[in-house]
Amino acid sequence: MKVTKEMTIGEILDADMDVAPYFLNMGMHCLGCPASRGESLEDACYVHGVDPDELIEELNAYFESVG
Repeated sequence: MKVTKEMTIGEILDADMDVAPYFLNMGMHCLGCPASRGESLEDACYVHGVDPDELIEELNAYFESVG
């Protein structure tokens, strides 16, 4: 799996729930809210003051390690 800015948090969690701590550690505690299914990862990062490129890099490294 390759994470992109256009994906939703929900899509990423559907692929592997073990990535939840990546979001929680950055202050994104909205993993179960409706917005996690509707807004892009980039938009969610903007709202939470997180660098989307940094988070995407970490998520993709995780998916490569378990892939």
